[in-house]
Amino acid sequence: MATAALIGSSMRLELDGGLDADFKPVVKYKSFANVKTSATPNQLYTVGNALAGLQAYPLVMINRNDTFAIHS
Repeated sequence: MATAALIGSSMRLELDGGLDADFKPVVKYKSFANVKTSATPNQLYTVGNALAGLQAYPLVMINRNDTFAIHS
């Protein structure tokens, strides 16, 4: 049976960049690597909101991307 081990995590802020010339939404991204794999969703939410306050665009969403190693 295969098992998965969490080996890395990153966080990406999705920001509202307004509208382009064709009135389509523009999405800006800001990524942060080397997030502690033990960080809880509440901790990431708190940090993500604090970092979003330093950005030029309003926050839309916070994403967490985990990387796993799969072993047999």
